Amino acid sequence: MRISVSSDMDLPVARALVAELTKRGHEVSAHGALEPGSDPQWAVCSEAAAREVADGTADQAVVCCWTGTGASIAANKVPGVRAALCTDAYTADGARQWNDANVLALSLRLTSEPLLEEILDAWFAGTPSADETDRMNVERVSN
Repeated sequence: MRISVSSDMDLPVARALVAELTKRGHEVSAHGALEPGSDPQWAVCSEAAAREVADGTADQAVVCCWTGTGASIAANKVPGVRAALCTDAYTADGARQWNDANVLALSLRLTSEPLLEEILDAWFAGTPSADETDRMNVERVSN
């Protein structure tokens, strides 16, 4: 899977994210502080990662900033993106299942490396619900 990743800070958990995605066999496209010469502002790099999902050059994205809130807001401004800020595995599973989220937003402050692995496990194991009500809700919020 092609995963676009952005972070506004080059922190150990952001580097661990790229390493973990690569270890899992994903092709990673980096933005922001993770890519030399790229604009590291959360609004800029999160939008860049989300645009790759919207234009089909990435299957999904993971966007990061200190709280994860700004990164999720910036990503959600891109039509076709459904970004979810997830601080635990249960939320990541629910975001994939009930919201058909295609962008995972993470907090650089709150996400430890062990928690990161749990969140990614749940995110990639999660599948969108086929329930008609869930699908109608996703359609309602689609751009």
